[in-house]
Amino acid sequence: MTNSENFGVAGGGSSHAGQTRMRRVAVYCGSANGSNPAFRAEATALGKAIALAGLGLVYGGANVGLMGAVADAALAAGGEVIGILPDVLSGKEIAHTGLTALETVPTMHERKARMTELADAFLVLPGGYGTLDELMEAITWAQLGLHNKPCILINTAGYWNGLLAFLDSAVDAGFLKEENRQLLLVASSAADAVRMAAGQ
Repeated sequence: MTNSENFGVAGGGSSHAGQTRMRRVAVYCGSANGSNPAFRAEATALGKAIALAGLGLVYGGANVGLMGAVADAALAAGGEVIGILPDVLSGKEIAHTGLTALETVPTMHERKARMTELADAFLVLPGGYGTLDELMEAITWAQLGLHNKPCILINTAGYWNGLLAFLDSAVDAGFLKEENRQLLLVASSAADAVRMAAGQ
């Protein structure tokens, strides 16, 4: 386990508009592989693309599902991979032991806060409740002006179509402003998401 002091703000993301260079991206995704092989294939493609772009990966620290796939691919391509694992999961034998650094934090809340601290963008692959929780917190913080980091859905095999339709209905119903709806970006592939995150 790595002491979190080794990866402080100076080495990670900035929440201010003056940030100059993309250093690391956070990836939120499922701890399962899903029913479509395309989901794991896209996770593998994303990990490789992140590393080849010279970016570090920050993720939830597990060795299973899409989480394990994205981490393994980034590592195989020579990338830096930092995992953030909450204590509630640390005893379940899912911690990835081959990472550049693995930090444990007391709570799920601190896990999200630490990932936000270290990352300059948020990329979201398919996942369940946990992934949705992470995504919604990141996009809500952007809406509130707490950070200006890109939030990008990777819509593999149309997985996020239902969520995108719901957000459009929230705009129509008057609960979400159109300008805030636009804060959530959509990429069709891992390669597109990395390019968008890097502002290319």
